[in-house]
Parts: sequence; C-alpha cells; structure tokens
Amino acid sequence: MSQQASPRGTFLKIADVVKAQIDADDEMTELPSAAELMRDHGVSRGVALRVFGALQKEGVAEPVPGGRWRVVRRGESLDRRPLAERLVDVITDRKLSVGAPFPSASELCAHFGVSRPTVSKALDKLQAVGLLSEGKQGKQRTVLSLPEHKERANP
Repeated sequence: MSQQASPRGTFLKIADVVKAQIDADDEMTELPSAAELMRDHGVSRGVALRVFGALQKEGVAEPVPGGRWRVVRRGESLDRRPLAERLVDVITDRKLSVGAPFPSASELCAHFGVSRPTVSKALDKLQAVGLLSEGKQGKQRTVLSLPEHKERANP
C-alpha cells in the first residue's frame, strides 16, 4: 500500500525512520530539512512539519533559528540562555581583560553553532551596554569593560 493511499500515520512512520537514522549515526546533529523529507518520502510540506512536531514531542529534536531542526541526545544539557548572555561568559571564561581582543564573529558562529546574523545581533547588544567596542570590517572588537557578577540573591 503506498503512502498516498493511506496518509494517516505517515508522519509517524517517517519520524520512526528519522529516529533510526539518529540512532545509527552518533555524529548526526541536524535533521534533514522539510524539503529533503518531502523529496525522500514523497510527502507534502504539512506532513514533513508534522514529522518535526512528533520528533520534538518525543524529545529527540528541537527547532533552531532559520527553520532548521537539531538532534537532542539523551543526557545532553543545553544552555538555553540568549546568545548575548552566553557571549558575556566568553569574557569571563577566557579571562579577557579590558582592551583584550574579542573572538571574531566567524569563531563565535562555529563555537555556538549559530548564523552570522545571530552573532551580529548579540554582539550589537553587548556593544550597546558598553562591554565591547564597535565592530567594523577588518577591525577586531575589543573588551571595553568587564561584566558585573550577579551573585547576590534576588529580594
């Protein structure tokens, strides 16, 4: 029986196929795109999106900016804070001092697994609060001030 003849449950069958791919490949970090699912399984975009929903409900996938989906492995912890907050940690974790060069946007994209526009927006936020210098083409950003530690309890 073809998938077209019995569409009910098709997305669950495709979700099972994708889960099997995830289990078979420990290096897999990103799910196939909706277009790839549509092409490989001969289904509509709506069915492909339901596959992602089913995988998210089972806790094996989560959406990322840009319309893509990433694999979530059991026992994997994710830092779900905004990127700007995580970039502040770069200053403290690397023990950068005032005047020290800040990592490039390319390095940050690779480290955090996000797009350049996402990194640019986060860097602009840190510039706006006075932590980083202005970034220009060919000129590396530098640390202007150190972040304050928030160790006090909330009243």
